Amino acid sequence: MTLAEATKLTEEGARTYLEGIRWPDGPICPHCGELDNAVRMNGAAHRAALLQCRGCRKQFSVTVGTIMERSHITPRQWVIAFHMMCASKKGVSALQLQRMLGLGSYKSAWHMAHRIRLAMREEPLSSLVGQVEADETYVGGKPRNRKPRDRYFGGKPKQGRGTDKTPVLALIERGGRARAFALDNVTSKTLRKAIDASVDKSSTFNTDEFPAYKAIGREFEGGHRTVTHSKGEYAKPDGSHINTCESFFGLFKRGVHGSFHHVSKKHLHRYLDEFSFRWDHRKTTDGERTEKAIKAAEGKRLQYRSPVSQG
Repeated sequence: MTLAEATKLTEEGARTYLEGIRWPDGPICPHCGELDNAVRMNGAAHRAALLQCRGCRKQFSVTVGTIMERSHITPRQWVIAFHMMCASKKGVSALQLQRMLGLGSYKSAWHMAHRIRLAMREEPLSSLVGQVEADETYVGGKPRNRKPRDRYFGGKPKQGRGTDKTPVLALIERGGRARAFALDNVTSKTLRKAIDASVDKSSTFNTDEFPAYKAIGREFEGGHRTVTHSKGEYAKPDGSHINTCESFFGLFKRGVHGSFHHVSKKHLHRYLDEFSFRWDHRKTTDGERTEKAIKAAEGKRLQYRSPVSQG
C-alpha cells in the first residue's frame, strides 16, 4: 500500500488493514494468546471492531497490546502516520504530523511520533557481522555556555572530539544494518561497551585513526583496518574506509537540521532508532517498510508520562 492509497482508507478499512498485518491467520487474543477463537461484537452499544475471546471472555481490538493502545487517535490517522514516517527519508516533524492529520494538539502528535519510533526500535538487537564500520559524530546546536575567556576574547567553540555537543556512535554493517547510540562521552570504556553489545567478534572492524579504537580492534578475528583522515586518507585499496558511516551521519544531520531543527539529548536515542530502521529497510518499498513497523508495534507501550519524565 502506498501513502496515496492509505489516505483514501476509511476508518473501517484502516482497521481491516491493521488486522491483516497483525493477525494474518486470524485474531489472537492479547490476554490469553488463543488463536482465531474470538467473536465480533456488533451490537449498537459496542465500539467499532471490538472482539471478545471465547476462551477467557475478555474483550479486545487490534490496537490492544500495541503502541496504539488506549489512544484517542483513529486507526486511519495511525496508518497514515506510519506511512509518512516510514516513507520520509529525512523524517517528519511532530508539527507537520499535527497539520496533515488534523490532530487536536502538538502534544498528541509529539507523543504519537515517539510511539512510532519505539515500534521502529529493534528488540533485542542482533549482532552485526562481516565488514563493520564504526565512527562518531556530534549533534547539537552552537555551544552557548562558553567560558568567559572564550566569550570576551573572541575564542571559538571547540570542534570535533573537543566539543560540548552530544556524541553519537554509529556501527554499520556494509550492505546491511545500522546501529546508532547517543553516548555520554567517547572514551575507550564507553565505546567498548556499545561495540561489544552490537558487533560479532568474527567481523572485520573498520575505523578512523582515533586511538580509543586500537585496543578494541585487536579483539576482532577479521582484523582492524583504519584510515587516517588527518592525512587526507579516506579509502584504501584493500577496502578500508568508514564512508558508509559518513553517509548515515549525513542523512541523519539533514533530518535534524531540515525537519526537526533541534533534538534534545534526552530524546536523541529515539530519533536514532527511527533513522536506523529506515536504513535497515532501505531496499524495501515504502509499503513494505510500513508493514514491518506496524508489525513491530506489537508488545510495546510508551505512555506519555514516560518520555516527558526526567531522567
